[in-house]
Amino acid sequence: MTADLQLRPVRDDDLPVIFANEQDPQANWMAAFGPADPTDRAAFDAHWARIRADPRIVARAVTVGGEVVGHVAAFPVEERTEVSYWIDPTRWGRGYATAALAALLREVPQRPVHARAAKDNRASLAVLRKCGFVVVGEDSGYAAGRGTEVEEWVLELPAEAADQRNH
Repeated sequence: MTADLQLRPVRDDDLPVIFANEQDPQANWMAAFGPADPTDRAAFDAHWARIRADPRIVARAVTVGGEVVGHVAAFPVEERTEVSYWIDPTRWGRGYATAALAALLREVPQRPVHARAAKDNRASLAVLRKCGFVVVGEDSGYAAGRGTEVEEWVLELPAEAADQRNH
């Protein structure tokens, strides 16, 4: 189902689709660590302007059959590279998140790469594990998507795992 999935740089005309995808209450609950107000279009536009202006960030639109179904990104957090992804909730369960993250990881040479997932977000944890990430710790923080403190897994894609997956 993911044979026609592609990544490309995020364009201006992708932003309304990405914004619409992020309006789903269930998706915001699952992601947990999103914007304080996902309906604030001005904050969304400012956030994406910063992302697209920062040469250290690799942000890609995820397309299937030419249609935008989400986005993936690799970005610096202090000295580490972290990844995130968001797929249109109406497209969940089709392997798009896994395929998109795997494609991004082929594009981003830095290793190790890190990720975080709310502990109860089993789907995201499964995506990360399929891409070679392993749990290396735990953390917690305030999650705007839930309005409360949430426990999360800290994961890493070590250099060795990436090397083994590429052979």
